[in-house]
Amino acid sequence: MNTQASTEVLICGAGAAGLTLAIDLARRGVPQRLIDKLPAPFAGSRGKGIQPRTQEVFEDLGVIDRMVAAGGLYPPQRLHRADGTHADSQEIVLAPPTVQEPYRMPLMVPQFRTEAVLRERLAELGGAVAYGRELTGFVQDADGVTATVAGPDGVETIRCRYLVGGDGGRSFVRRALEIDFPGQTLGVRAIVADLELDGLSRDAWHRFGEGDMNRQISFCPLPRTDLFQLQAPIPLDGDVDLSVAGLQAFIDARWLAGGLTLRGVAWASAYSMNARLADRYRAGRVLLMGDAAHIHPPTGGQGLNTSLQDAYNLGWKLAAVLAGAPDALLDTYEEERRPTAAGMLGLATGLLDKAKTGDMKRGREVHQLDLGYRFSSLALAASADRPETALKPGDRAPDGVLRGAAGRPTRVFDLLAGPHWTLLARTTGPTRLPAPRPGLRIHTVGEDGAFQDPDDALAATYGLAEGDLVLIRPDGYVAAILPVADGARLEAYLAEMGLASAQTPQARAA
Repeated sequence: MNTQASTEVLICGAGAAGLTLAIDLARRGVPQRLIDKLPAPFAGSRGKGIQPRTQEVFEDLGVIDRMVAAGGLYPPQRLHRADGTHADSQEIVLAPPTVQEPYRMPLMVPQFRTEAVLRERLAELGGAVAYGRELTGFVQDADGVTATVAGPDGVETIRCRYLVGGDGGRSFVRRALEIDFPGQTLGVRAIVADLELDGLSRDAWHRFGEGDMNRQISFCPLPRTDLFQLQAPIPLDGDVDLSVAGLQAFIDARWLAGGLTLRGVAWASAYSMNARLADRYRAGRVLLMGDAAHIHPPTGGQGLNTSLQDAYNLGWKLAAVLAGAPDALLDTYEEERRPTAAGMLGLATGLLDKAKTGDMKRGREVHQLDLGYRFSSLALAASADRPETALKPGDRAPDGVLRGAAGRPTRVFDLLAGPHWTLLARTTGPTRLPAPRPGLRIHTVGEDGAFQDPDDALAATYGLAEGDLVLIRPDGYVAAILPVADGARLEAYLAEMGLASAQTPQARAA
């Protein structure tokens, strides 16, 4: 049977990136379809590290508490020696939260749990994943994309305005577009498996044979489960027996202390590590994200996080263009995210080289809090006299605590939460501010404002003088910092983003 349907955005691939994009579009009221060729949700733990910046994204999407409840903090590393002794160390930087950075410690959540939480959130917004649906072809024209999808009930033709390929490292979408995927195979092959295992405590990440690629093996207890994740390098060639018997023999050969009994294998995979980056993220009305655009070695826990933040960057831009913003806004997705992925590939590959010698420590560089888009065309140039160390357009917007005029404390992140742009104005008369409009929230901060800034803490963090405005994008990055006297410049920028006021010449002309 051949059926026909239409939607605004068709998302191919229901991993963390696909789910995040579907959630972001759904909360903006954008019709979308999310398909995956797998018959059921992914059942493994492959990407288990949730970095602090991604935790901020999860707060905005309304799932941070559920995500923390589904996981836990990274356990200490327990390095076992051949003589039966061991030593504990903490290779993950555990820093206490601050007002500006409320999440500063990586969270460990098995990937199947992360995706389950995101599916639950999507369902609350009226969406769902259509499993067992495989994209088999598509053609695009000036107005949209016509996709062919094979499913259990036959072939479906879906007409959409935009198609997004989040369909993994072997992406059908990328190959159909003939976009090159250069990079390198890193000369490391590994097993990753989720095991039911007896003989180890669950208070540490157990490791043996560090620095020896022929002997390395580790068992990480997956929080809120009875499972351990096995990780181990294996020879580049040859078959791998991933059965219970095969993995038991593998463990016995490497865990010289003995005493480990494998009761079951929930999921297992043998794979070769690669570092690759697509030449382009966009071809007309078709875009790539996640592993379809970049694949990383697992070291440093960057892959899932970088993929998810692709979707967070793309969602608001797709919604804006569909609502009337210039199509060129979508070009900034590749402009911003491709250099970010390139940097994360370099970081993860460097950490892999250290892991080969048993010397991998992960600090703030993996947290993604310092990533930003100062280089982006969306970062409105700041004044030349702004101090070099000050917050600048393109930077991540810090959190802070304000006090409402009614006396209640309010976090800056609470003001940013949701699909809108945010304008913070440091005490200026309402007649001098931009006019209210859909998609923009305006908050005055200061003695006569709706919010007060105790001890000028926020002013110091953002580097705001009296009368300054800071415009924050829907994805939590600073777009502009400028004095209220530059109102015309701000209005022109907002109009380019599809946020022209009914009182502006641009809007009246439209």
